[in-house]
Amino acid sequence: MTLTLRYFNAIVFTVLFSSYLKAQTTGNFIKASIGFGSSSSYYIENYGSQEEVDVMGGGLYLQAEYVLGIKSWFSVRPYAGAIFESVDKDQNIQNQPQYKVTTNAFLMGGKARFCAPIPWVAPFIEGGIGTSIGKFETFTPNVNFNKSTILMHIPFSIGLAIGRKKQS
Repeated sequence: MTLTLRYFNAIVFTVLFSSYLKAQTTGNFIKASIGFGSSSSYYIENYGSQEEVDVMGGGLYLQAEYVLGIKSWFSVRPYAGAIFESVDKDQNIQNQPQYKVTTNAFLMGGKARFCAPIPWVAPFIEGGIGTSIGKFETFTPNVNFNKSTILMHIPFSIGLAIGRKKQS
C-alpha cells in the first residue's frame, strides 16, 4: 500500500509541476541534485552451482552543476558533488557478514550535453570525465579493496528533457 501511495504522489507532483520545466535552455545557471546513492558488488560465488551474492551499500548523493547553455542543443556542465554510503544493515548474505561495499567521496569533473531541439520532449545524451577523491571499500570473496585515493570516473546518461518553454 505504501509503495502505491509513493507512485501516486510522484505522478501528481510530476503533473502539477511539469508546466514549469524547461527542457534545454541557453544561458548560465546552477542545477542542484540530491538523492540516494548506491554502490554494489555482484559476483557468482560457485561457478558450477550458479550461487549469486549481491553486496550493497547506500546513502546520500549530492551534486551541483554550473550549466553553460551555449546553444539550445548544446551545454557544458562542470560539476562538484559528494557521495556518502554505508553498508546495508539487512544484507541477505549467508554466513558472510564481513562482505561490504562503502564509498565516501568528493566528486568533480565536467560533462557535455547534446540535446535534440524538439519542442516539449528533447532526447539528450550526456558524457564527460571526472575524478572521485575519498575512501572506497569493497570486501567480497573476489575483491579486497580498501583505499583512500583518487579514482577517475566517466559520467554518462541518456534521457528525455521535458518542458513547454524549451527554447530551440
